[in-house]
Amino acid sequence: MPDAIPSLPGLLGPQDVRATAAAIARAQEPSGAIPWFPGGHVDPWDHVECAMALLVGGEVDAAERAYGWLFASQRPDGTWPIRTVAGVVEDAGADTNMCAYVAVGVWHHWLVRRDEAFVRRAWPVVRAALDLVTALQLPFGGIAWARNAYGGVADTALVAGSSSIHHALACGLALAELLDAPQPEWELAAGRLGHALRAHEDLFDPKPRYSMDWYYPVLGGAVREADAAARIAARWDDFVVDGLGIRCVDDHPWVTGAETCELVMSLDAIGQRDRALGQLDAMQHLRDPDGSYWTGYVFADDARWPEECSTWTAAAVVLAVDALAGTTPGSDIFRGATLPSGFTDLGLECGCAPADDLRAGARAD
Repeated sequence: MPDAIPSLPGLLGPQDVRATAAAIARAQEPSGAIPWFPGGHVDPWDHVECAMALLVGGEVDAAERAYGWLFASQRPDGTWPIRTVAGVVEDAGADTNMCAYVAVGVWHHWLVRRDEAFVRRAWPVVRAALDLVTALQLPFGGIAWARNAYGGVADTALVAGSSSIHHALACGLALAELLDAPQPEWELAAGRLGHALRAHEDLFDPKPRYSMDWYYPVLGGAVREADAAARIAARWDDFVVDGLGIRCVDDHPWVTGAETCELVMSLDAIGQRDRALGQLDAMQHLRDPDGSYWTGYVFADDARWPEECSTWTAAAVVLAVDALAGTTPGSDIFRGATLPSGFTDLGLECGCAPADDLRAGARAD
């Protein structure tokens, strides 16, 4: 990573970023898998986030081994197990959001490394994952959140997970354009999904207590501009704890580092840079001297909980710093300037007129 990082509140210096990336690398298993913490379980979403942070922090070999494990462990149907411990599958089900996230990691790798051979090796993995995910789109546009080990599919979708899938589809379509391999089904799915997140949040399985449901439609790119600013403002006081970061759950006295850093990237994506810097600075109380990060802090008890330093919290910090400092070409991954946008909301089954029809009617008036 570059040695020059702007001196701004909350932004780590290059040595600190490298130390945090090194902390992630220390947890990596010989197979290349990255568990939540040494001896903990692996899930594909957090694994990809850690691989992205390793690239940003200069741990290139560890990042390549992480992607090697991911590509080798994908199942023939395009999925990965929800939970693996030391190479043993403990939950053979598939979470659609976890599976889709490979597309984000591969597009980020391209932005940072410009390695076309890597992209071509990864493309069949991305294609299989996103084909599976789009096949599980529900009639109203949300994506069924899981399929169990026996093939049963959930009949509900989650706001946070579907928002992350919206981002993954954009990254997948960017890869498709790079390789001249059009995927019109993905584009149609992204348009329907974006519409559902903007217009039919009530049809998703509600999780309003959780901060992720608050900011993820912004982070995933489905909600932007004035609507995004209004969404963030509406629940700011419910989740933000001055000087500490944000709550994971609105009625618990518990702030968490990863959620705070995801909010940082959401704020950055909509131009609220000062607020983003403030939240990144606020959560630094979770930093350990070795560069790792504690998962959370129960401020009512003045206690860190759980008593673990999680790799994915460290990864979120590294990606948030990169987003604000712009130290790598991948720093735009959540702002989305390198991604296709404005997916047409065709094929709707919710009874709404497509946006193009609405715009045409407005012009006629």
